[in-house]
Amino acid sequence: MMDTSFNHPWRLTESGAGVITRQGGRIQLTDRATPSGLYSNAQISDYAARADFRHQPPLRLSVTAWANTADIRGTAGFGFWNHPFMPNNLTGLRLPRAVWFFFAGRPNNIQLARDVPGHGWKTMTLDAARLPFLALLPAAPPGFLLMRLPALYRRLWPVGQWALGASDHALDARLLLERHTYTLDWYERRVTFAVDGAIVHQTSRSPRGRLGFVAWIDNQYAVVTPQGQFGYGVVPLASEQELTLEHIHLEPLI
Repeated sequence: MMDTSFNHPWRLTESGAGVITRQGGRIQLTDRATPSGLYSNAQISDYAARADFRHQPPLRLSVTAWANTADIRGTAGFGFWNHPFMPNNLTGLRLPRAVWFFFAGRPNNIQLARDVPGHGWKTMTLDAARLPFLALLPAAPPGFLLMRLPALYRRLWPVGQWALGASDHALDARLLLERHTYTLDWYERRVTFAVDGAIVHQTSRSPRGRLGFVAWIDNQYAVVTPQGQFGYGVVPLASEQELTLEHIHLEPLI
């Protein structure tokens, strides 16, 4: 097991009013008060600009974390992803792949899983590079229209969700106000999420390939729904919002 909480040479990202501090074995990610139109982000990661992702299953991530509010304005979380908005010299922008604990505050509305709200504190897996999802892309425009009918959405979207490799599970946002240990066991064909040792979600939808570790808190929002609603922006912050991390463990699984 490797404890990387304090001495690990993290790649630090402080954008806008984002600030990172370390004290007593803890890493505090803070977005200070932010005016309208400014993006703020406090983030640690273990990959560089060239996206040299080092993590692949089987792997366990364990993070002890808490926030100063259960109503984060923007997004926050920790886990693994492929930084899809970073250009790839061979293929351009990468399609997103992720497995993480993820918070989306309103007006975020990221509805990848049927019957799971598009906002809030949740577990999440996603692999938009799967061949089934790519095969469905040409049918996306008429599909968005069909999904606007509730009966067709309930019947058809599970196919799209499976193709996208998406599996979300809502958690109680009040957990963020207390110190808890979150564990993510990432295998090639399954993922198990736990809080304080108690399993909260299991899924067979596991993203493929190498991913990078990231933990962050920012003030951005995104809207992505099966009904074809898309949007992106930032929200102002009237006060500080903080995500505190300690005991970040990475451990290969047999």
